[in-house]
Amino acid sequence: MNKRVDVALSKETRWPDEMAELRKIALASGLSEELKWGQPCYTLNGKNVFLLHGFKEYFAILFLKAAIMKDPDKLLIQQTANVQSGRQIRFKNMAELKKLKPVVKRYIAEAIAVEESGAKVPVKKAADFEIPDEVLKAMKKISGLTPAFKKLTPGRQRGYVLHFMGAKQEVTRVSRIEKAAPKIFEGKGLTD
Repeated sequence: MNKRVDVALSKETRWPDEMAELRKIALASGLSEELKWGQPCYTLNGKNVFLLHGFKEYFAILFLKAAIMKDPDKLLIQQTANVQSGRQIRFKNMAELKKLKPVVKRYIAEAIAVEESGAKVPVKKAADFEIPDEVLKAMKKISGLTPAFKKLTPGRQRGYVLHFMGAKQEVTRVSRIEKAAPKIFEGKGLTD
């Protein structure tokens, strides 16, 4: 048990008993317990395997390489379309957690086996994301923007692609490109 996790969980107001129970299951896995991103995180030889976290409507266990895990019970949920590797098992109450406890233990065992195998989750690169035609056209309208964009690191390109693609309307996509252009010319990422 990690004292920093003790402190973090002592501040849990929405799911205190549920998170304590989920933590017991996690600790039984034999993994090292750490506090990362403000959440209990369980690691194998310094590699993150899964973490626990609570939200307004549910609490969950997030498997960091779940995209390559088997999901025989169809419990793994992708948080958003942009999350490439992590998946959650969500719970709404203690009864659900207790009912699924044996299943959760199986998923934890598989997550550990995946980490021990050294398997990597294939992730999309910025170039693999389809850029809407109106974004490409808008980038071409600003002299030098396309070559400047291609000089960005893959991570920065991906950040911009996701930001541009997040707009539902063409007008908003164009506006986002125009606003981002100065940062792109400076070689900066969306959040730099």
